[in-house]
Amino acid sequence: MKLLWLRSEDKAFEKRCSLSPSDAKKLVDAGVKVCVEKSPMRIFEEGLYQAVGCEIVEEYSWYQAPDEAIILGLKELKEQDLPLKHKHIYFAHCYKGQSGAEKTLKRFKDGAGTLFDLEYLTDEHKRRVAAFGYYAGFVGAGLGLDILSSVNNHGSDETLSNYKIEPKFYSNKEQFIDYLKQKSISAKVLIIGAKGRSGSGAVDLCQSLGLEPTKWDIEETKKGGPFEEILEHDLLINCVFINKKIPPFIDKNTLAKNGLLKVISDVSCDPTGDHNPLPIYDQITTFDKPLFKVKNDQHDVLLQAIDHLPSMLPKESSEEFSSDLIPHLIDLFNGGSSVWDGAEKIFREKLNL
Repeated sequence: MKLLWLRSEDKAFEKRCSLSPSDAKKLVDAGVKVCVEKSPMRIFEEGLYQAVGCEIVEEYSWYQAPDEAIILGLKELKEQDLPLKHKHIYFAHCYKGQSGAEKTLKRFKDGAGTLFDLEYLTDEHKRRVAAFGYYAGFVGAGLGLDILSSVNNHGSDETLSNYKIEPKFYSNKEQFIDYLKQKSISAKVLIIGAKGRSGSGAVDLCQSLGLEPTKWDIEETKKGGPFEEILEHDLLINCVFINKKIPPFIDKNTLAKNGLLKVISDVSCDPTGDHNPLPIYDQITTFDKPLFKVKNDQHDVLLQAIDHLPSMLPKESSEEFSSDLIPHLIDLFNGGSSVWDGAEKIFREKLNL
């Protein structure tokens, strides 16, 4: 039996989904049985899936799913010791030495399961076939500017104590832009990784507000950091995808020098791994606790490092991601492809299999 099991998400405030109802129908039409777990957070209602031929099942029932089921999720699973016996598709964040990585991989090894990490589904040019990058950059830039506006109006301590994101979740980009336009934000913004997917989203958001950011990419960073030029900007937005250790863009010694920098929005957000280009912090932030204060002798800098920013635009970002992923899901049930073979090869290398 060809069986896809769309699980609910464990991560708080995660409203996105990796499979939209319209794309679920494509799987059903291709002869795949699709089971959709009930979810109190998912942006798409269960009835929309049921209407296209999916079976609605109880939340967390994937644990008892048939062995042949392929479990599709989005973000990391709840931390526990349960061995993982199925084939799983999701962003596991366990290949770069992140916190909890060894435990996650051990669960797969103990259960003889397989991980197809969404971050490592790549084509023949090593480009990711499905990503939330554009929306991560778009939201990360907007959130950084919103935080900066609050700092300018209230100071860093009051902003740290009182800044809230909920209910700042939007049905479309235009609503988010309209909210930010009311702030009349003026700022010097630096985007590192401006030519990538995340960077292009950050650039678009800034330009929609009439701001022209400083745009850095490989050419501007190839000499290696730290870069004191970052301090010439009010807001740093880091959008760089890094898969190897490089000199830091900024460190605590550089940050201690006098400058304009007040806010950092780390869209790339890999603080617990070995490749973090911003070694000034070591913990993610969350939607309910979005800010972290980086202390220095000159003035404090506020940093956001939420690792699922596109959840603030859950419908648009989910529909785009699902549209990119669905042809590859169909390939998987039709015998696979180099995209899936490559992801499995990386998984087996990490497990030394």
